[in-house]
Amino acid sequence: MAHCFGRLFWYLEKGDGSMALWGGRFEAGVAEVTQEFGASLPVDKHLYKQDIAGSKAHAKMLAAQGIISAEDEQAIAKGLTGIEQDIDAGNFTFDINDEDIHMSIESELTRRIGEAGKRLHTGRSRNDQVATDTRLGVKALAKELSWGQS
Repeated sequence: MAHCFGRLFWYLEKGDGSMALWGGRFEAGVAEVTQEFGASLPVDKHLYKQDIAGSKAHAKMLAAQGIISAEDEQAIAKGLTGIEQDIDAGNFTFDINDEDIHMSIESELTRRIGEAGKRLHTGRSRNDQVATDTRLGVKALAKELSWGQS
């Protein structure tokens, strides 16, 4: 349910001063309690491996289609691998202002590799990311559960 409300209460301004997608429509940001209520990050951050796998595949497709350069694809893949390693090691701080796992990873990727990180979102919607991450997550869970069956 938090994920649904997250779509209604996008924050106006992130900590780095950039605007949220709907930011130009309002003069002030939302209350902190509204941000925390609307954010899906506490619910979906366990899908980080699926989000990173989907992002790597998307970057590979963008490069194969000539939409981004091979250098950008390599930088994106390397940056995503570093983020995954940091999360695995417990060295990654999730920021509730990033609202969801997609924005959290994308924001960190852009901090690490610069403009190439922003190009990762080309040709892909948040709904695409949610559907892909959820499908990959369910497949992983089904596989894990089936191991216990005889």
